[in-house]
Amino acid sequence: MKLHVLGICGTFMGGLAALARELGDAVEGSDQNVYPPMSEQLAALGIALRQGYLPEHLSTDVDRVVVGNALSRGNAAVEHVLDAGLDYTSGAQWLAERVLRGRRTLAVAGTHGKTTTSSLLAWLLESAGLQPGFLIGGVPENFGVSARLGNGNCFVVEADEYDTAFFDKRSKFVHYRPEIAILNNLEYDHADIFPDLGAIQRQFHHLVRIVPRRGKLIVNAEDAALAAVLAMGCWTPVERFGIDSAADWNAHLLVDDGSAFEVYRHGQRLGEVHWSLLGRHNVMNALAALAAASAAGADPVDLLPAFSTFHNVKRRLQVLGTPHGQTVYDDFAHHPTAIRTTLAGLRAKVGPARIVVAIEPRSNSMRLGAHAAELAPSLHEADLVVFLRRPELPWDAEAVIGRLRGEGVAVPSVDALLDTLQHHTRAGDHVVFMSNGGFEGAPRRWASTPSDRAPFRPA
Repeated sequence: MKLHVLGICGTFMGGLAALARELGDAVEGSDQNVYPPMSEQLAALGIALRQGYLPEHLSTDVDRVVVGNALSRGNAAVEHVLDAGLDYTSGAQWLAERVLRGRRTLAVAGTHGKTTTSSLLAWLLESAGLQPGFLIGGVPENFGVSARLGNGNCFVVEADEYDTAFFDKRSKFVHYRPEIAILNNLEYDHADIFPDLGAIQRQFHHLVRIVPRRGKLIVNAEDAALAAVLAMGCWTPVERFGIDSAADWNAHLLVDDGSAFEVYRHGQRLGEVHWSLLGRHNVMNALAALAAASAAGADPVDLLPAFSTFHNVKRRLQVLGTPHGQTVYDDFAHHPTAIRTTLAGLRAKVGPARIVVAIEPRSNSMRLGAHAAELAPSLHEADLVVFLRRPELPWDAEAVIGRLRGEGVAVPSVDALLDTLQHHTRAGDHVVFMSNGGFEGAPRRWASTPSDRAPFRPA
């Protein structure tokens, strides 16, 4: 079979393309925006990639078109698919039919931490010898790819609550029919499709409804929004995890930055975890993944050493380099809570050193201003914030800047942002680039700043 994937450079659709290749399908695709790491993975797989959504980019011998949820009516390629009567499906439906059927699906859902938790869960199952398949919205460093079929029966999928396609407005995760589901956390997001938190909770309850009685729900014990979801009705055994709450799975921090902690199950100490990840939020991710791996049949005590060999996905506080005495990070920030917890973990690690944040409000919710009121508090640990305020941003970044604890600057372009960093940073700074898009290559451009463009300010 020959597939054309519309929106192939998205993390989900790019991983799907990799799975199709592994199944033996011929694959081509098109996208409007191309940036690493997915573009690099596609090139390595030899998948033909075309820039732009033009009808002529679909080969005449394509058997089926897989349509990404970023495309809608009016898109030239979509109109061509409909007018030509081509066979088409959504990415979530293709995954359910071609990959998940007959397998033990472990779905990781939540507003935050899905990619990290999915990657960690896959690594724990791999360490247990279960050889899982997976489809993850990023590239786990332990595997080097965002998706694989695997040789075992378990399949880990990052389960997104965003809608499926222009022709299917259900959340993607309802297609997956998991046996084990992690509900990591729940906050208001995706302001472009959900009017309020209650609308998202209803979608999460649709997921709860399809997890079988023989399965397991792994639920954040500290999240009131998830408690409300379960109160709508639950027919599946639940195991809860938390740090400050009574739960089946608990952690006790040994280091404030979360790099070492003890694990308890039903009050019994299982052992210690020592790893490279930072932050309380990642400790919660660790508990969720460990509980899910245990539900899949792995021994949790035997899994604890695997945490020390886990390497997080790219673009999750990923260190890009140390030019001119600075440490430069790339982080896939999309929500104030994720920004706050990431910076809190970094602050616990670096102490009084300066933290400089360069941020692009790019997600639909961020661009629409749904999180504008929470943005300044989420940046509390930053000593300097440089906002990329593109002309089309419909809300006032200056109002956010005026409420920052540290300094703040708004700039109209990436070039101006890099120039601002040159004038306002110095050796010893920790410079964090935060965006859920390509950021026009800004993080890597700054990390590779030549000596004649070194920061002006002395340490």
